[in-house]
Amino acid sequence: MTVDYKNTLNLADTPFPMRADLAKREPNWLAEWEADDLYQKIRTIKKGLPKYILHDGPPYANGQIHLGHAVNKVLKDIITKSKNLSGFDAVYVPGWDCHGLPIEQKVEQKVGKVGQKVDATEFRKLCREYATSQIALQMKDFKRLGVLGDWDNPYLTMNFAQEANIVRALGKIYDNGHIVRGLKPVNWCLDCASALAEAEVEYADKTSDAIFVGFEITDAKGVVDLGDEKAYAVIWTTTPWTLPANQAISINPHEEYSFIKTAKGVLLLASELAKSVLETLELENLGELAKLKGEALEFVKVQHPLIDEREVSLILGEHVTIDSGTGLVHTAPAHGVDDYNVGQKYNLPVENPVGDTGVYLPAAKVFVGEHIYKAQPQILEALANSGNLLKHDKIRHSYPHCWRHKTPIIFRATPQWFISMEKMGLREKALADIKNVTWTPAWGQNRIEAMVADRPDWCISRQRTWGVPIAFFTHKETDELHPRTSELIEKAAQMIEKGGIEAWFEASCADFLGDEASQYNKVSDTLDVWFDSGTTHFAVLDQDDSLANPADMYLEGSDQHRGWFQTSLLTSEAIHGRAPFKQVLTHGFVVDENGRKMSKSLGNIIEPQREIDKTGADMLRLWIASADYRYEMSAGEKVFKGAVDTYRRIRNTVRFLLANTSDFNPATDSVALDELVSLDKFMLTHAKATQDAITKAYDDMEFHQAVQTVSAFCSQSLGGFYLDIIKDRTYTTRADGKPRRSAQTVLHHIAHALLRWIAPILPFTAQEAWAFVRSDAENDKYIFAQTWYELPQPAMNDISVSDWEAILAVKDTVNKAIEDARIAKTVSSNLTAQVEISASGAVFSALDKLGDEARFVFITSDAAVKQGDGELGVRIAPAVGEKCVRCWHIRTDVGANAEHPELCGRCVTNAFGEGGERRYA
Repeated sequence: MTVDYKNTLNLADTPFPMRADLAKREPNWLAEWEADDLYQKIRTIKKGLPKYILHDGPPYANGQIHLGHAVNKVLKDIITKSKNLSGFDAVYVPGWDCHGLPIEQKVEQKVGKVGQKVDATEFRKLCREYATSQIALQMKDFKRLGVLGDWDNPYLTMNFAQEANIVRALGKIYDNGHIVRGLKPVNWCLDCASALAEAEVEYADKTSDAIFVGFEITDAKGVVDLGDEKAYAVIWTTTPWTLPANQAISINPHEEYSFIKTAKGVLLLASELAKSVLETLELENLGELAKLKGEALEFVKVQHPLIDEREVSLILGEHVTIDSGTGLVHTAPAHGVDDYNVGQKYNLPVENPVGDTGVYLPAAKVFVGEHIYKAQPQILEALANSGNLLKHDKIRHSYPHCWRHKTPIIFRATPQWFISMEKMGLREKALADIKNVTWTPAWGQNRIEAMVADRPDWCISRQRTWGVPIAFFTHKETDELHPRTSELIEKAAQMIEKGGIEAWFEASCADFLGDEASQYNKVSDTLDVWFDSGTTHFAVLDQDDSLANPADMYLEGSDQHRGWFQTSLLTSEAIHGRAPFKQVLTHGFVVDENGRKMSKSLGNIIEPQREIDKTGADMLRLWIASADYRYEMSAGEKVFKGAVDTYRRIRNTVRFLLANTSDFNPATDSVALDELVSLDKFMLTHAKATQDAITKAYDDMEFHQAVQTVSAFCSQSLGGFYLDIIKDRTYTTRADGKPRRSAQTVLHHIAHALLRWIAPILPFTAQEAWAFVRSDAENDKYIFAQTWYELPQPAMNDISVSDWEAILAVKDTVNKAIEDARIAKTVSSNLTAQVEISASGAVFSALDKLGDEARFVFITSDAAVKQGDGELGVRIAPAVGEKCVRCWHIRTDVGANAEHPELCGRCVTNAFGEGGERRYA
């Protein structure tokens, strides 16, 4: 009978799953998980454990998700999955931001503006329908990423209950004294025809008219004798359209100012800037008439250059600097925060001469009915004709723009509702509590501190149709809020709870106030959408028993220091007197491989849907986890290929573990810890140290470190060391012998640990493999409901951990020597070589303990260790003997058994005898 001895017990070729076609197979698993109600199953299993709440910052319900969305949601999912493994009940409730201008714009494109082809009620209905459609679109993509959450019960800012609770949050902030009303300059988009929040403003370059304008001095108040000379206070501005609103000129009280004779009259300039200004104006200094401190010039009168009947004064302002311009600042309280603040000190009128869409109102006195930008050339012409225009240039500079329309915004004073930063000490309290929050990365603390320290009062009112109402009533004569405002807010909330915001807008003043209705106005403004999302700590966390407030974590992009993080902090301080979060994590933006921002114009946008269709969600998740999210995240073909390579390394390792434990029953086949082969004991110890590093990386939110550690364990600790060595045992020793079962015992433990390590990042891969190692218990069905594996720790009482570490170092040297010998064609592979090692001290002691089994560690056909007296010595020579067809070792005893002439003595024993024992390797 002819016997094929080759690889008779090799299980590596056993057909196992773990194929690479994830893109095709992942949707099927998702369908199974959803049908099995996986998220609720996990909640049931985790019930009673400590809660961990990662509160979802709501994406806006408009448009398909982009790569930044994918990064955000996957990072959140990695955290919740890892926290579940860490013994928490990690609840994740996704949410959406549903009100506001972008949705209004989409509906307007279809049906026109409110009041034209559609009334407000129908318009809100269409907005609600559009938001619903966008949520379904985005939810599908988020689910496809493998993100587990309560998708059946997301929070939506347009849910009736949440709309009601947003109104209640407004009521609590009002009750605590933080709401004020005022005519103040706010960021205003002429295209939106509405106020903007600070977070809705972005900066971009703009070309502006830059002009020097002379305001003729009409009354020097005796501080200087001008004689018959015409004199001008000179200002510089890049917004000529604001000149009709001018009410004063601000100067710094502590700086010196000079009256300088020129061919165009006497010019009043900051002394330090006079030379550069005159050079710009191409004027010669004909002599200085006087030099005075700014404080001496207070109340000097000048003539408005456009409005004959208006005379304005020089006033003192600490905000005036002399690093540019003329040192004299044109002051229009209706169009600037500094202007407004200094104007308050001097009781200057806050007359807003510009309408909602940018048209001059009668208060402008000039160019009434003209749009400000169309009137600007006329303003320049008028100034030139009157001799007040001293210089006109064009400059390119950074200027605030609307983040939606990408058009320049203006500052415009309008009656608005504000959350005051100062009235009840909100700024001070927020700055104090920022220090009690863990900011990841740490620089996030400095960033938000700077923003809170400098921010103005928060304008929370908007003039929109699709938004949560500011449920206030103001007296028609006094403009004061109704004395029963708190009670009325709760009544409005109850109404909205039943019928949504539509119920408020359709209700009349009489429905709330009865006989008092004729004395009051029902406020028509809506809340800033940042108020909607910023109060979710109250409207969501406080209202759901499965959640908790404060949340353990808020996680969003780094732009949210000025957005959601800040609005959440301020509203929580205003309601609860504390921060709404214990930790805040921020991630960077996605850029292409050249470091450029992704945009349609550059043609470098990468759609996550396309990448998932190509390689699967697990591959995209691995790229996200591998990147250091604290900085910009590079995306493109090269970095994606790196993720694919890492994935293959991990997947192939998992396949090896599954294949080589397919005939292993842990209940009956496990080897006792103290009876394990020494190498196997070492690998369990090393795996435990690796797991400690990985779980710490997850706890520290260092996911790229977790990926690197897992990858290194698979490629180096297992692939480059342990698995290579134990192939001899798993393929050539008796199938049920202790040497093979010892290795399988460890492979079984490592498989359980490894699948948990990768589950937060590669959920599809981990769950597929989990089906082959789990028990039949119902609670074991899903890896996501498990905890980190308790790796057993055997006593290293034969060869110590330090011994094995020394052996590993020698193995590296031996591998290099064999590679050199292979290049020199002395040997063709490890098993065609024999190695002789000369070592001393602890290294010799460690190697000597291996005895005859040293050759298995170095994967050579023979190995000899001798005592040396100096540095490590390694000599490689061709192995002596014949090749055994079963184990491929070259041995001198091949053919010693006449019945099996192609086998070495060890393989004869292993295949046809009782099998050999192995103590060390």
